[in-house]
Formats: sequence, C-alpha cells, structure tokens
Amino acid sequence: MAGQWRSAFLDNDVLCGRLLPAEQDVIFLRLSVVGQLERPKVTVGFIPLIDCAPILFADILGLFERHGLDVEIRREASWANIRDKVALGLLDAAHMLSPMPLASTLGIDSVNVPMIAAMTLQLNGNSITLSNALWREIEEVAPEFVGIHRAPDAPLDARALATVVRHRAQNGKSPITLASVFPFSSHNHLLRLWLASGGLDPDRDVRFTVVPPPHMVAHLSGGAIDGYCVGEPWNQQAVSHGIGRIALSSLHIWNSMPEKVLGTTEAWAQRNPKTLIALVKAITEAGAWLDEPGNRAEASRILSSPRYVNVPAEVIARSLTLPEFHIFHRQVANFPWRSHADWFLEQMVRWGQIAPQPGLRAVADRVFRTDIYRAAASELGLPCPLTDRKVEGAHGDPWILATNGAPVAMGPDRFLDGSVFDPSNETPTTFTQQESQHGN
Repeated sequence: MAGQWRSAFLDNDVLCGRLLPAEQDVIFLRLSVVGQLERPKVTVGFIPLIDCAPILFADILGLFERHGLDVEIRREASWANIRDKVALGLLDAAHMLSPMPLASTLGIDSVNVPMIAAMTLQLNGNSITLSNALWREIEEVAPEFVGIHRAPDAPLDARALATVVRHRAQNGKSPITLASVFPFSSHNHLLRLWLASGGLDPDRDVRFTVVPPPHMVAHLSGGAIDGYCVGEPWNQQAVSHGIGRIALSSLHIWNSMPEKVLGTTEAWAQRNPKTLIALVKAITEAGAWLDEPGNRAEASRILSSPRYVNVPAEVIARSLTLPEFHIFHRQVANFPWRSHADWFLEQMVRWGQIAPQPGLRAVADRVFRTDIYRAAASELGLPCPLTDRKVEGAHGDPWILATNGAPVAMGPDRFLDGSVFDPSNETPTTFTQQESQHGN
C-alpha cells in the first residue's frame, strides 16, 4: 500500500485542495460523503506503463481508502491476461486499452463478455520507435527524409518507410516487421494511420505482430521486430539502451487521443454501481495530482519501483516531462467521450476487424459509460461536457469547451492526415489514403 509515502502526499497542498492554480480545471479536492459500498474489497489489474499511474497513485496516495475502498493492485503480464481475468472475474476492474471493451462486447476478441469503460485514464503517451538498423536503411535509401532534412523532434514522414519497403521488395529482402501491443488497441490503429499516410497498405506491405509492452525492447534488441508502437516508458527505454530511435509520437498522429480506460464487465458495473463510482472518484483525484508539474519527479521515482514499472526513474522522467505528452486529468481527460468509441469502431471497420453493420453507435453508447463518469464528477464538483460526443480532429490549436460549469481549456486534436471525424455523419468517413483489401 506504499504507506510510507501517504502522509507526505496527503499533506500536499494541491491534494488537499488548498493551493489549486487558478488556471487549472480542477475544482476539488474535497471529500465526498462515502455511502455504503456494495463491494469495498476490489482487485484492479495493470500493465507496467506510465499510463497506469492514476490507478497506482490512487492506491499510493490513500485515495481508494479515502473513498471507502480496500483495493488490491495486481501487475499483469499482457493485455490478453487483463482481458481474460476481467472476463472471468479474477479481476474486478483493470487498466485497459481503449478499444478493448468495445471488442469484447462485440465478441470479436476471443471472449464474448460485455465490458464497459467507466473513465479515460490518460490522453496521448504513445510513440513509434524504429530499430537503429532500420533507421540506417532509411538514411541510405531515403536520405531526403532524415538528417539535415528533418527538423529536430519533427515526425518522420511515412514515405521514408515506404521507400525502404519498396527497396527491400526489389532486392528480395524480408518485409519490415512492426509490433503493436494488441490487435484491438490505439497502437494498432495509430501505426496503421501513419503507414497509410505514406501510401503503404499495412496488411500487404509490412508484417504485423503483437508483443506485450514490457517485452518490446527485448524484441527490438534481438532483431525479432524492426519497430513498434507502444506506450511509455518503452520507447524512451529503447533510446536509453541505444537500440532504437523514436520516429514520432501520438501527438503527431492524433493529438489528445484517449490511450487507456478503466474497464470492467457490464455485469460487475450493474452489481456494484456505488463501488465503481468510488473507484472513478479516487482515480480521477490521482490524475489531478499527477498533472501537477511539481509532482512529476516524485511520480517518476515511485513508478520506477520493481513492483510497478521497473524502469529507471530518469527514463520515466524523460517522458513525463515532455510537454502535453501525458495528460491525466486536465482538458476533461477522464471523460469517456462516445465519439472516441465511434472512431475506434470505425477504424475496426476500416481495417477489416469487423464488418460494416448498423447499431455501432449503440455499441459505443453501451460501452463508453458517460453516465458513470458524470455521476462521479458531480460528487467531486467537477465540470463535464454538455454532450457525450464531439467532432474529432477539428482543432489545430487550443480551444474552449463549454461544460455544465466553468469553460475548460482543451488541447489540439488534429489527425496526421488532416481528416475530421464527425460522429453525427450518417455515413462512414471516406478514407483518402491507401486502403487495405480485406477478405472476411
């Protein structure tokens, strides 16, 4: 329970609500009256990534206990483990990939168990890393995209990779192998968007494989894969080991993208509504603490523990100190926008994971439970959007969101290809980039 950290953190002025910066969206932190919970003892799973931090710090800071919960945090080895254990009831809730509860509810992901997303845990936080060997190939066959031609920290143009793909094919070499963390993940969809922007067909021109996040660096080092899309700190870890280079981040592909959610089964949520709201409240408060810049160094140190992420603190800090790269609470980050669910479902259709079908909007409504988050936010005195959906990709600059309270400053949400996703459209988005031809 990390009790040695609690007294210091619970005395923190920000956590106790005494010194909230005027510009911050947070109205609390005040105590809510804890009602009788259906199930105070709860098990919550996580994968060792920076974006599991809101769950971990809800425990470390004593926030679960504050809301009447006795939570056991369990570290898991893979996203398949998370899915299966939640489905079987071995975990009550978990740190989940945003599309995972959608896939499970649709019955397309080995299990057919309706699941829900009660809140979003973080915006942004992913990157695409390429091996040093692949980067050298790019320098040799597509020099116009790297070196002096590429501004520092600029995203790598996917046309550079397309040039390598063609060069390998012409010379009878093996195709590039790229890894994502799970088939139904933002990482898979972001990787495909980037490849498509360079004119590549992700299902024909490269090989895709799945590797759990903590094993990405070893697979890259051993030459089993040429690159990957994963959450931090596993991109910074490859750089620190000198075996890979970060090509671009999720900020460049879909800024303000929803990375992970708090997921559980629909049945568990129905049986334990007060318990779930208490979980959401504690984790939301932890996200607010994490968004305070002055807390990031301490967060890096604690996350580095072998019990949690097991990566050097300085590696974690390099990621946590990147501007706007890890948003845990600001910009109504915890609100589970149903337009995010709509977008993930449309990507599943686009890439042949599901067939076009009526009723997908209803699936989004069933899974991304804005009602649960709104109830928790109301008890915390936090503002919520006036609607459950918004246009995605329409903002290249910061903008202001109307809420049921004070207006909230929002960040850019631009897509790499400049497309705009309007969930109110009756027909799917027309994709202008290279498409895959899928047989189902």
